[in-house]
Amino acid sequence: MSHPTHQAPATGLPAEARAFLDGNPDVEAVQLVITDANGIGRGKNIAREEVEALYGSGRNVAGSILGLDVTGEDVEETGLVWEVGDADLCCRPVPGSLSRAPWLARPTAQVLGTLFELDGRPACADPRHVLARAVERLAAAGLTPVVAVELEFYLLERDADGQLRPASGLMTSRRGSHIDAYGLGRLDDMSPLFDELYAAARVQALPVRTLMSEYAPGQFEITLEHRADALRAVDEAVLFKRAVRGIARRHGLIACFMAKPFAEMAGTGMHLHASLAGADGKNAFASEDPSGTPLLRHAIGGLRSTLADGMAVFAPHANSYRRFRAMSYAPVAPTCGVNNRSVSLRIPAGPPASRHVEHRVAGADANPYLVAALVLGAMQRGIEGSIDPGPPVTGNGYEQAPRGELPTHWQAALDRAAGSEFLAWAMGPEFLKVFLAIKRRECDKFGALVSDRDYEWYLESA
Repeated sequence: MSHPTHQAPATGLPAEARAFLDGNPDVEAVQLVITDANGIGRGKNIAREEVEALYGSGRNVAGSILGLDVTGEDVEETGLVWEVGDADLCCRPVPGSLSRAPWLARPTAQVLGTLFELDGRPACADPRHVLARAVERLAAAGLTPVVAVELEFYLLERDADGQLRPASGLMTSRRGSHIDAYGLGRLDDMSPLFDELYAAARVQALPVRTLMSEYAPGQFEITLEHRADALRAVDEAVLFKRAVRGIARRHGLIACFMAKPFAEMAGTGMHLHASLAGADGKNAFASEDPSGTPLLRHAIGGLRSTLADGMAVFAPHANSYRRFRAMSYAPVAPTCGVNNRSVSLRIPAGPPASRHVEHRVAGADANPYLVAALVLGAMQRGIEGSIDPGPPVTGNGYEQAPRGELPTHWQAALDRAAGSEFLAWAMGPEFLKVFLAIKRRECDKFGALVSDRDYEWYLESA
């Protein structure tokens, strides 16, 4: 497998490990977290005594960890399993990610890992390196991406029959039965969990900001502060998801990032906010005009023109496509607009210096490294090609949405991705091969399942 030449991202230094261990003498173990193509954290627990070696020479792990499907099974077609003898890659720690995991009973820390070939080259199947290359390409053009991530999620519980339902309040034990968007009472009722979440964020130096109740019972959204370091911003989103899940478990609940956990309720999205800073550090999209600068328009043009190609990344699972419904706060077409939540690409209202684009397409189930890489790559393509996004949508974007421009089914999205020159450029052909092999295997496995609905519809009628 060939490897493109690019500068390897920075990795953690031994001094960071020593300082952490000295400051946390009670920590007994560290979870090494490697993000796979699906955005799933995989890895192992290592003992305290092994941490300095990790920061010194790295830790070898089976490279097939990057070739697993969503169920944790090897996908031979990735070329990462028996074709290469299930060879090792070297895992190195992501700088600044070593911190305590306060939701675990045993004194434990965690650290993000990123994989390299044994000769030091970035592993092409590691999704974090895909984003690193996108940042590097923009840097070569004199631009620095500024990124923030918004994540929606459900807090769920199981009833006496084992069926999932929105969680009851931790203060009152009441279970919400209506939407109650922006309801402060819902936040108060779940305050024991959210207080613990914000405390964990402080321990991990995560810039967790606004919390709100979303458009369904048990659904919430938390915003992370924007960063002029896109890799760090996405690392923080990955760490945040782990914290939410861990703390929810402590309270006997399930934190759910599925795109559409309930057919009759709102889906969950991951909104990526992005702007570009010039060499002077100032926002290159800043303008008194609410629609931003020509540079922003061209960036949105690139996003619109590549949106269909990226749907397999933005909606990576069978369940993902159930989220895209009209009047649902989930976009259904490659549309853009100013201060308009019915479109895919929104320019939020705000002061001139804050002008940016909000990418509203990806589900909360998507891999944030890949979503950010495609968004930044598309913006660069649009700027370099001076792509016109067309007129912004005003009013109800669902009523004006052109039909048939985005794949609406998993297989169609994978077919579109397979023929995409943009994805091969933005993700690298080697990574695209691995990603498509995994997703095609999942699509085949999922399609072969016989569900309860099969029996409901066909048992006695077919």
